[in-house]
Amino acid sequence: MKWSAFAFLFGGVLLNAFAQLGLKAATDVTGPLTGGEGTVMSRLIELATVPWLWLALSLYGVSVIVWVVGLSRVPVSQAYPMLSLGYVLNVGLAWWLLGEVPNVQRVLGIFVIVFGVVLVARS
Repeated sequence: MKWSAFAFLFGGVLLNAFAQLGLKAATDVTGPLTGGEGTVMSRLIELATVPWLWLALSLYGVSVIVWVVGLSRVPVSQAYPMLSLGYVLNVGLAWWLLGEVPNVQRVLGIFVIVFGVVLVARS
């Protein structure tokens, strides 16, 4: 895989990871979307007023565009495993930004994912 293709794919994954963190930040403002039908609906309306939600959705949109550019340069069977890097990024970023400490089992799983992605990227 050429570095330019990898850069687009990784950029799409990175933007997607930040979108996930933005969604989490938005729901941290409103609280869990649980309860009866009316409660969930009122929480969704409240969520629609949180700027983090709109930033996250915008990041998703940009990530799709960047991903499509990268996907146009490599076979989907080679590109799709790159999405697994999102797991790695989200764990690291959530630890750094949200204080979510990963356990040993999760860290070992991340190493397995990274190894697999490296093998696919080199093929």
